Amino acid sequence: MMLPLGRTARPPRWLLAASVAAILLAAGCGGSPASPAGSAHSSRTVAILVKSLPQVGTVLVSKQGYALYMFVPDGRHAVTCTSSCALTWPPVMLPAGAALTAGPGVRSSLLGSDPDPAGGRVVTYAGWPLYTYTGDVQPGRATGQGIDLNGGDWYVMRPSGAPLSSGPS
Repeated sequence: MMLPLGRTARPPRWLLAASVAAILLAAGCGGSPASPAGSAHSSRTVAILVKSLPQVGTVLVSKQGYALYMFVPDGRHAVTCTSSCALTWPPVMLPAGAALTAGPGVRSSLLGSDPDPAGGRVVTYAGWPLYTYTGDVQPGRATGQGIDLNGGDWYVMRPSGAPLSSGPS
């Protein structure tokens, strides 16, 4: 096709739109999921929620629905599950600059964070560092409840801030 002097061919609009979409997707602007510790709204938010789980009742969970545990040897405000322990019981990390949010039923006054000896900060509830358990292969389970592993006992956390060391709440 011959164009008059000084004019250039323009690509079809659909090609331009497809190119822009591909660039945005490649740049990470295409709605990629948040990190496991993030919330559904932003990867800069860590949300702690409440859910009723079989065998344990109403407990704290991550935004993905995984039970959140405390480790008795931690005491309060001291992360002691590190190295190989943290491979089995990953701490709930609070990335630098991220906001910590309380879902319905979670007491925001009990949320906080403590330094992790491995670096960064671990989310706490009522002073207890929070962890997930790799044995919980699906959300909505609490298979780590009440077990003695990696040097101490593990319990899910109630919304009251007390560990569930006896029957369901």
